[in-house]
Amino acid sequence: MKIKKILKAAIKSILKSRMRSLLTALGIIIGVAAVVVMVAIGDGAQQQVEQQIAALGTNMIIIFPGSSSSGGINRGAGSINRFTMDDVQKIKDGASLIQYVSPVIRTTAQIIGGAGNWNTQILGVATNYLDIRDWPLSAGSFFTDRDVLSRAKVAVLGQTVVNNLFPNQDPGQQIRIRNVPFIVIGVLSPKGQSAMGSDNDDVVLAPSTTVLDRLVGGRYISYIQASAFSTDQIDQAQQQLTAVMRQAHHIKPGEDDDFTVRNQADITAAATATSAVLTILLGSVAGVSLIVGGIGIMNIMLVSVTERTREIGIRLSIGARTSDILVQFLTEALVLSLAGGLIGILLSFGITYILNTYTSQAAYIKPQIVLLAFSFAGIIGVFFGFYPARKAANLNPIDALRYE
Repeated sequence: MKIKKILKAAIKSILKSRMRSLLTALGIIIGVAAVVVMVAIGDGAQQQVEQQIAALGTNMIIIFPGSSSSGGINRGAGSINRFTMDDVQKIKDGASLIQYVSPVIRTTAQIIGGAGNWNTQILGVATNYLDIRDWPLSAGSFFTDRDVLSRAKVAVLGQTVVNNLFPNQDPGQQIRIRNVPFIVIGVLSPKGQSAMGSDNDDVVLAPSTTVLDRLVGGRYISYIQASAFSTDQIDQAQQQLTAVMRQAHHIKPGEDDDFTVRNQADITAAATATSAVLTILLGSVAGVSLIVGGIGIMNIMLVSVTERTREIGIRLSIGARTSDILVQFLTEALVLSLAGGLIGILLSFGITYILNTYTSQAAYIKPQIVLLAFSFAGIIGVFFGFYPARKAANLNPIDALRYE
């Protein structure tokens, strides 16, 4: 009953000056809303990156060319490339934890066909490339093993290429890549933007042997993409790939690899690290406004103590204990702060709804962040309300009664 009476008295005191109470709580409202929204934006950005990386493929592992050095100068990643079709075959034969593997021969060229021409990247891949990338077709079919063996001049187009070369047309036509005619046999389903900001759909896929022999020349492939059987086996599959590649390239124990193996978890960790730092930074900056709001509560509570000095004196003179006065004013500060925190949370939900509905910026509110912000608002109220409450409790009853 005592707690109920204290809360009732605190709410009554706050409602006596509604406008002043609202302006006092405004700092907490803005602070809580800012913390929740800023962290939500950071988490939303992180989720977008993770989704884009997940769109790269299923349990994917990529083997990149390594680096070379000359005269003590390291030429950087990709400066040496010894990848051949034999490496792909050795991975198929020797890496039991790898479900799919595909060479990737990458080049760029001007494509002529349909409504005009378009410059894009051409990837020479194996027939299981779509399984590695988890990338279905929206129309037509993919090339077959026979097409790869016969170096068939067939191509599958990304949606961006289709939109630019065949707007409102059937893409099942002939295109020319570096004066080599290709028959369009399929269209990839839209994949969207990659984690690095590039357009996944701005691509043409063709048999690896066709691209290597007819468009690029030579015997070296750009990189190798593979897929493990399960997520739990990715690390083991990566170690197995490394062992197979070292053996294929005759690398002796103690010598550095001439290649780099990266799995999807590595790519995700690297891409989301920046987003995580940004989330912490945004949350910290927004948290400063909560401190400012706490200072505002302390200021208005000090004013309230001054205005109610005679009231405090009367209560003390008729038997109220100093602890009763302390709890009363502390409760007022806490109620004011928690009310501001609740309004701030409701405001943050409204802001994130607007961001998600009317802008391209994603915002994701985690329940634990809401609970943390609300709890912190309460802590701010107690911390900054303690000094005014203590000052009120320590007033001398006689001096308080004489106060005008």
